[in-house]
Amino acid sequence: MPMTSVRMPDQLMDKLEAIAKKLDRSKGWIIKDAVSQYVDCIDRKEKLLVETRQALSDIESGKVIDGDEVMAWIESWGSENEKSAPQI
Repeated sequence: MPMTSVRMPDQLMDKLEAIAKKLDRSKGWIIKDAVSQYVDCIDRKEKLLVETRQALSDIESGKVIDGDEVMAWIESWGSENEKSAPQI
């Protein structure tokens, strides 16, 4: 497994050491967990941005479903005359 080093201000290092002691984990474990969560967060934000851009492109090109059609479909759920989902 590759290794890296990180420089931290003394105050941050003190907090890291306190957390590691409290959780009975190594500083390396805490850092790896924090970086992993940060990377996952950035990945989710990037995915959301891509999806948002696609949605805006769909709107600009007219690929939308009328809100009244969606509401009529939802209101039909569970009834004898349940409607199919609206299509573009």
